[in-house]
Amino acid sequence: MKEFFLIAILLITICACQRSNKELLVINGLTMGTSYSIKIVPNGNELDKNIVYINVENILADINQAMSSYINDSELSLFNQSRKTDWQDLSADLYQVIQHGDYVSSISNGAFDITVAPLVNIWGFGPDPYTRNIPSDSVIQSIKQHTGYEKLDFDETTQRISKSDPVVTIDLSGIAKGYAVDKIAQYLNGLGISNYLVEIGGELKAKGTNAKQQAWQIGIEQANPLKRLVQSIVSLDNIAMATSGDYRNYFEKDGVRYSHTIDPVSGKPISHTLAAVTVLHSSAMHADALATAFMVSGPEKSLALANEIGVALYMIIKTDGGFEERYNVIFRPYLTN
Repeated sequence: MKEFFLIAILLITICACQRSNKELLVINGLTMGTSYSIKIVPNGNELDKNIVYINVENILADINQAMSSYINDSELSLFNQSRKTDWQDLSADLYQVIQHGDYVSSISNGAFDITVAPLVNIWGFGPDPYTRNIPSDSVIQSIKQHTGYEKLDFDETTQRISKSDPVVTIDLSGIAKGYAVDKIAQYLNGLGISNYLVEIGGELKAKGTNAKQQAWQIGIEQANPLKRLVQSIVSLDNIAMATSGDYRNYFEKDGVRYSHTIDPVSGKPISHTLAAVTVLHSSAMHADALATAFMVSGPEKSLALANEIGVALYMIIKTDGGFEERYNVIFRPYLTN
């Protein structure tokens, strides 16, 4: 599952950042262990860049304080530290993200699981110190006893959750950045801004047109660990985009390649032919979580699920001859090449 840092897939934004028919206002910063970028084409109304920046920073700070597993006194960390199994009150934002993570876990048959962090850690891809040792099956099974989204219960009326296992912990790195993108987009919509591109750690949402009054053009990177080249270009308007991949974050031992993407069901790194996925959806939070679920599931299951739930999916698949792209009919209208 993705942690709060820049993910393996780096999206190349192809946009008009110079002056053109309209002035482009750009705001950059750091959040959630990664960077963010906001590009705004004003509608003719005057915007105070400093006020927008301050408000964006406050929104991101609130989300981080609620959902970060790296801040010891964050709302999520306090929940994880608790060994209670009774109902616990949550803020509206945190409850929404955890509940949606549970929903994606359900529709993906556990391919996405916000309780998987202990398994990620034991394989050496988490924040804990590691030696790149291969854990035994017995160690994996022992850890799996304390993971599983089914161990979380929800009370929608009071926005509370409980965990049946007191040791269960939650990690929102595979969904929180997408949620933050949605929150920033909501804020910009409230200002009456019709043209913008919001990106946080590779997850993004585009609306309207760029400074050249064209739809935002976004590049999907090739699954090449040595070079950063564009595989395909998509044209986006009023839609979010999330990616996930395993071709940069991995290690090799005794001739075996171990991906950083851990299957919550097996407790082991994925070993199928799917190298990278791109998901489009109106919600960046939903696209973010689904991107991880699809990476875990592999090409065939992912394509079937994407078609079943009506989500635009693009995949880069490893073959004996290199890589090939595959996408469903829902994704095709967004491609420009």
